[in-house]
Amino acid sequence: MMQQTALAQDRNWLASSTRRFAVVIGAIAFVALCAHISIPLGFTPVPITLQPFAVLLLGLLMTPRDSFSALAVYLMAGATGMPVFSPHGVGGLAQLFGPTGGYLLAAPFAAAIAGLLYRAAKQRAWAAFASSAIGDLILLTTGALWLEVLTHTSLSSLLSVSVVPFLASDAAKVVAAAACALIFRSFATRTSSPAQ
Repeated sequence: MMQQTALAQDRNWLASSTRRFAVVIGAIAFVALCAHISIPLGFTPVPITLQPFAVLLLGLLMTPRDSFSALAVYLMAGATGMPVFSPHGVGGLAQLFGPTGGYLLAAPFAAAIAGLLYRAAKQRAWAAFASSAIGDLILLTTGALWLEVLTHTSLSSLLSVSVVPFLASDAAKVVAAAACALIFRSFATRTSSPAQ
């Protein structure tokens, strides 16, 4: 009997680990796909991409630990030269230390913090938008600070190339990520409730 229980536990652990691995790989592929939807602006080394949308959505949908892990693995994959970063960069490890490095390195933290805040507020609708906005603020702030370290430009010049050009598109990404998370949660709740 004890052997059967141990065997069942091993099978459950393996199934759970396999599901988690598949979710992490899917998350990495999703972020990579969104990173490749990229528009260079010319006056700034930072392109507009859908990557922030992906980061925020993962933060809201996954547990904080899983979203952090998935994005950390994403960064490691990119650092090894896998084509997961925006194509408007040098790629590989150099991209992590280039102009967009701050945005990239902030991604695991932004997702995990957005997820923590969303769950702390019991996944209410307003919390999806607020948590997503805070996650995006982390991305923008860290990206700007990193760019300042690299360029040593004035604050006004820094804001004009690292924050201001992205405010409108990032606001749309925040709303889209929150809306998608709420739709997914509503759908998951309906499908998991027993039929009447």
